Amino acid sequence: MSGLFPVFGVVDRLLRHRWNDQLVRRVLPDVAFQRLTTRIAASEQQHTGQIRLCAEGGLPWSYLLRNAPARERALMMFSKLRVWDTEHNNGVLIYVLLAEHSIDIVADRGIHAHVGAAEWQKMVARMSQAFRAGQFEEGMGLAVDEVTALLCRHFPASSDAARSNELPDEPHIP
Repeated sequence: MSGLFPVFGVVDRLLRHRWNDQLVRRVLPDVAFQRLTTRIAASEQQHTGQIRLCAEGGLPWSYLLRNAPARERALMMFSKLRVWDTEHNNGVLIYVLLAEHSIDIVADRGIHAHVGAAEWQKMVARMSQAFRAGQFEEGMGLAVDEVTALLCRHFPASSDAARSNELPDEPHIP
């Protein structure tokens, strides 16, 4: 009988991820989506970095079938959304997976050289606190503001340089 319990865990995970597929649009309606887009656009006028938000309700089947962790998906989205491909290597992905209550921040090597893992984890903890209170837009906005402060400190925009927007400002919802 004990051999069945791992199967129940896999089935539970599959159901949880499929059940949450549409949850992103409930916790991040169009008006919140637009406000976050505007917040990112305003942020990127202050520094040379790029910020991407990515929120998913559940993992794709291929990740679930091989029991891949949420961090693996965050790294894949970092690559897929080309956050790694910025001129100054200072892109930051804020990844949220609602089905597993998982938040990951993936920072390119340029900004990661200035900001340690502990600081990113504190940011994740503050986002988690807002999410537990049901404040998803506020939690994401807080993270954007905190990443903005770090990018302004380490990669400020110069007044003589033209600022290019290398990545879309809209949150990515697959």
